[in-house]
Amino acid sequence: MKKLVLFYNPVSGHAAFKNKLDWIVEAFQRRGILLMLYRTKKEGNEDFATFVREVEPDGILAAGGDGTVHECVNILMKHQIDLPLGIIGSGTSNDFATYLKINEDMEAYFDRIAAGQVQRVDLGRVGDEYFINVASAGMMTSIAHEVDARLKNAMGKMAYYIKGIGELPKFRSVSLSIDADDQHYDIEAFLFVVINSSVVGSMKKVAENVSVTDGKLDLLAVSKCGIPKLVTVTADLVSGKPISEKEYILHLQASRFRISTTEVLESDLDGEAGPNLPLTIETVPSAIAVYC
Repeated sequence: MKKLVLFYNPVSGHAAFKNKLDWIVEAFQRRGILLMLYRTKKEGNEDFATFVREVEPDGILAAGGDGTVHECVNILMKHQIDLPLGIIGSGTSNDFATYLKINEDMEAYFDRIAAGQVQRVDLGRVGDEYFINVASAGMMTSIAHEVDARLKNAMGKMAYYIKGIGELPKFRSVSLSIDADDQHYDIEAFLFVVINSSVVGSMKKVAENVSVTDGKLDLLAVSKCGIPKLVTVTADLVSGKPISEKEYILHLQASRFRISTTEVLESDLDGEAGPNLPLTIETVPSAIAVYC
C-alpha cells in the first residue's frame, strides 16, 4: 500500500482544517493510500525529518497556508529529502497552490496524487533559507508582519487590505541597489517582490511570462510615485491585471539578485519574517517535485 505523510497545521486560516481531516483520510484510503499524520507545533518541527525517514513514505502532503508549505519545503530541502510534495491549501493565503491550480477540484487532485503525477519546480534561496513563492521587502511587507494573528485568522486576506488602506498615506520609498545577474539598477521604490510564480498576496497575475520551471526568478519593484498611481497599481492587482508593463514598475528576470539599501529593511519569505537587507537571492532550478 502506498503511504503519504500529511504535514498539517491545525490552526492555519480559520482553524477549520480539523473538520476536513476525516474526509481527507477517507478520500486517500478509498484510493488505496495510507495517510500518516504529522501535526505541526508552534515550537518547531525539525523532528519532522526524522519522522519522514522512519516511516519511509512515497510522498508528502502539506496542509495549511503558504507559511506551512514554506516550513515543510525548508525541512525537506535542508535534510535532503527528495520526495514529491502535494499542497492542500487551508490557510489565509495559498498562492503557490492557486498558481498551479491544484486545489480547484480536490477529488481530481487526489486522483493525480494517487497516479504519481508530478512536476519538478524551481525554488528561491536566501542564504540557507528556501522560499517556494516570494521574497519581498518594503511597505507591504511591514504591514503583513504587523497584522495581528487573531485578526488574520478571523478575517483572512481582508485583514491585510484593511491594514494596507489605513497605512497608504504613510507610504515612503527607500533607495535600492539591485544587481540582476550582470545588470545593475538603482531605484527609489516603495517595495519589491522577487517571485517564483505569478500569484502573490492572492493577486492572481501580477506579471507576464512568469514560470516556476524556467530556472529564473522575477523581480517587480514599485517605483516612487504619487498616491493616485499607487492606488491604480493596487486596483489593477486586485482586479487580476498584471502590472509588470506599467511605466513605474521595474520588472527583471534573473537567476541571481543582490539587493541592498542603506536603511534597515526586513524581508519576508513566503509570508514569514526573513533577514534584513542586503539579500542575495538565487534560483535553485528543478529543486523539488510537486504533485500537480
